[in-house]
Amino acid sequence: MSDHYVIVGLGNTGEKYAKTRHNAGFWFLDLLADRSGVTFRSQSKFHAEVAKASLNGKDCILVKPASFMNHCGQAVRAVVDYYKASSDGLLIAYDELDLPPGVARLKQGGGHGGHNGMRDVFSHVHDHDFLRLRIGIGHPGFKDAVTGYVLSRPARDQELQIRSALSDAADVMVDVLAGEISRAMKDLHTATAPQDSVPGRGNT
Repeated sequence: MSDHYVIVGLGNTGEKYAKTRHNAGFWFLDLLADRSGVTFRSQSKFHAEVAKASLNGKDCILVKPASFMNHCGQAVRAVVDYYKASSDGLLIAYDELDLPPGVARLKQGGGHGGHNGMRDVFSHVHDHDFLRLRIGIGHPGFKDAVTGYVLSRPARDQELQIRSALSDAADVMVDVLAGEISRAMKDLHTATAPQDSVPGRGNT
């Protein structure tokens, strides 16, 4: 593991998308930055907005790609290469259709699950055994409705549920950064609502 732990949130850049479900990964990064008292700054060499934070005594690089979701992999690769971060020093947070609002799940490795942002990350980063924070946003019920759904703002009660889960996820970062992944998973999965069956697939 490098001296820095890299935490990436996926989302779409620009005020138009700031409050949409697809930006849940950015919401998580904003929460970590707020708790740490740091500010994001645009860094062209990373194609991203970046903040350096100390979380639980560990130096962390918080990254919000400045491109749209479908092209976020370039930023992830640039940061990973610069800081020589291995898979055990990388966490990527993103919205998950197949989990309901209020649920957040940590997962080590696996596929991209049809998420276009993760698909682009996979095309740029060849070691896919990094940690993921899957942030539940729910599913509209029909594949054809997914794009409009993820690019719209959740209802107030759903947004509160999502942000509550993000707070729980931020709370377990102390264990993540200490390498206690199993403990972090157990605590987060206990703290957030039980996973419900969500119809359909088709992330965008």
